Amino acid sequence: MTAHTARILIIAGSDSGGGAGIQADIKTVTMLGGHAMTAITAITAQNTLEVRDVLALPVALVEAQFRAVVDDIGVDAVKIGMLGRADLANAVHDLLLTLPRDVPVVFDPVMIATSGGVLAEKGTTEAMQRLLPLATVVTPNLPELETLGGEAAVAAKASAVLVKGGHAEGDPIIDRLVSQDGEVARWSGSRIHTTSTHGTGCTLASAIATGLGQGMTLEAAIDRARRFVRAALLAAPELGRGHGPMGHQAVRDLD
Repeated sequence: MTAHTARILIIAGSDSGGGAGIQADIKTVTMLGGHAMTAITAITAQNTLEVRDVLALPVALVEAQFRAVVDDIGVDAVKIGMLGRADLANAVHDLLLTLPRDVPVVFDPVMIATSGGVLAEKGTTEAMQRLLPLATVVTPNLPELETLGGEAAVAAKASAVLVKGGHAEGDPIIDRLVSQDGEVARWSGSRIHTTSTHGTGCTLASAIATGLGQGMTLEAAIDRARRFVRAALLAAPELGRGHGPMGHQAVRDLD
């Protein structure tokens, strides 16, 4: 470990199937050369087919994980994933205010698992609105974007929003980076036809956070993150009988 290794703090839930959540985040940060640290918000019992159970961890324990990491190791970027409830979203808001203002924050507002399981309690969406102004970029899928009020509403509160086109119909897939002033950049890629899509959102957000922590511009971090996700999709090991995990472990050269 060197002083130049980007320290990425991930605030998210655990996925027992290893496809999404903390597991996907750690794989992504590691493969891109960062050091992954975690403040786990919940433990889920899930696989490629369903979310069977969710145990939310106490807010005080999430706060303790955050403080333990920041106080000793420090942090170069933060990635926020599954929060699941309003009290935790409010607590994370307050924790972020204790960090230096130049620490980038990537907010992936996880609400529904790829398998369809609901991962957010009633009232969480309203609390999430408080996090939007603290985010360097927000990375919702299209259903999550609508739940948060739509593109214009989110862009008006956040510094930037990455409008992901994966849930839209058609080919190619268009991803657009939007700020309060309108579209900043866009990326296009052919749709990869696979059922191994579990963890795509988590992976993309963590890859962006890693890039920002390494000093990349937002556009450069998004560009590399998209290429990492596409490479991992193409390398998926085809595990499970539903939406399987991606192949993070097989990604080597993104050029």
